[in-house]
Amino acid sequence: MSLIVQKFGGTSVADADCLRNVAQIIANTHKAGNDVVVVVSAQGDTTDDLIAKAKEITSSPQKRELDVLLSAGETMSSSLLAMAVQALGCPAVSLQGWQAGFQTTSDYGYARIKDIRSERVKVELGRKNIVIVAGFQGICKYDDVTTFGRGGSDTTAVALAAALHADRCQFYKDVEGVYTCDPRKVKGAQKLSEITYDEMLELATLGAQVLNNRAVEMAKKYNVELEVLSSYTQNPGTIVKEVTTMEKMLVRGVTKDTDTARISVVGVSDVPGVAFKIFSKLAAKNINVDIILQSVGRDNTKDISFTVSRANAGEAVAILGAMDLTAGLPVVCDMEVAKISVVGAGMETHPGTASKMFEALYGADINIQMISTSEIKISVLIEQAQADRAVAAVHRAFFPEE
Repeated sequence: MSLIVQKFGGTSVADADCLRNVAQIIANTHKAGNDVVVVVSAQGDTTDDLIAKAKEITSSPQKRELDVLLSAGETMSSSLLAMAVQALGCPAVSLQGWQAGFQTTSDYGYARIKDIRSERVKVELGRKNIVIVAGFQGICKYDDVTTFGRGGSDTTAVALAAALHADRCQFYKDVEGVYTCDPRKVKGAQKLSEITYDEMLELATLGAQVLNNRAVEMAKKYNVELEVLSSYTQNPGTIVKEVTTMEKMLVRGVTKDTDTARISVVGVSDVPGVAFKIFSKLAAKNINVDIILQSVGRDNTKDISFTVSRANAGEAVAILGAMDLTAGLPVVCDMEVAKISVVGAGMETHPGTASKMFEALYGADINIQMISTSEIKISVLIEQAQADRAVAAVHRAFFPEE
């Protein structure tokens, strides 16, 4: 007998028919002799609908109250799914995040998990119940409901799997696994049978929407084996684990990230400490900076460009405008950019990956604005209007269509 944690996303539980389909998957797993813990997201667009309702009342809702409101989506899904499982003759109980023992920080809207007091979950498993947990939520030291941010249900599932020492954590999606590219948009995308934590983390961070990057990071930390598979077919999925048994592929995936803005400061004084002062100010406001490009100094000045998420662009520009060393200097913000990346641990030992990527973009007549590299990824910044064409061209270069 195994302990399996299963996570179902919003599209998998979008309506009554979807809930019944998911309930059958859970029931089959339970009837096979396994203990089952399920984590569920809010149905369909429920979270967006709840945010819209809050905005009908006020343009800037208090974060604490917004967390209380948004947690209702997952609570509703967990209860409805428990009913669907019970209708199939299987014992099930739904638990909210705090009932499942999730103790968090008080950072409303983006809380971090501090501890999981899983005694209630273990008691329910001991009663042979299928335990269905509302994802994305916990409780802080003030006894307030908190939420984990977008993708937080993935983190809930991995955290529970780690706390319960589960044999596997399964993520049911509307695709059959992790692909070399989005199979709905790129012809010839190939499903991977296995992928390492590091590769999956890079793909998730760089725009692939299969798994949340916080969840993958936690899975790597606690060595939780993940499986990504479809809610609608019985086909094998993709295993995410520390070491894959297959020979390393040169590139595992090609991703696109349009949640990117490029900010440039022109004519900054070419003196020591300028970059430190700029990026320390941004870091103090929890603004994550990705690609950075600094020009060679000329006439005692230099230009600095970097990328941030679109949500942080306005604040980043305001911070730069308020600094003495950038006072009066042009600060340019371009929101019409996209980041295209290739990821693969095999790149470490295979020269020529960058040139192959650049050749593909050149052949598609796409100009590169900025470049960033690491041991297992290469990212370039391009014009957003060319993003889909760029992804297709780069994917063809590394995964020729047969």
